[in-house]
Amino acid sequence: MAQNVVELTDQTFESEVIKADLPVVVDFWAPRCGPCRAMAPVLEQYAQEQAGVIKVAKINVDDHGSTAAQFGVMSIPTFLIFSGGKPVGQFVGAMPKEEFAKRVAAALGK
Repeated sequence: MAQNVVELTDQTFESEVIKADLPVVVDFWAPRCGPCRAMAPVLEQYAQEQAGVIKVAKINVDDHGSTAAQFGVMSIPTFLIFSGGKPVGQFVGAMPKEEFAKRVAAALGK
């Protein structure tokens, strides 16, 4: 697992995301999903660039489906952006890092 991307579980979601001091981008993914796997290096690079500014995390929906259900995740990869413990943006699908960064920034009002 990439060292800059936090691996979440249903049990750690609240402490790592809802109670986080930084904005958090959460990747709802599964190993069986090709586009999800394609986004892994994008997430790692983005997390490295945003270290200390934005936390990047991922949660496997096959293993931790109740969190995905709680946020109405129907397709993967789905990215939810949290700020102040609340979801402020959401987008779905694989994309280049530049587009990913633009969408996160837009959700955070930057």
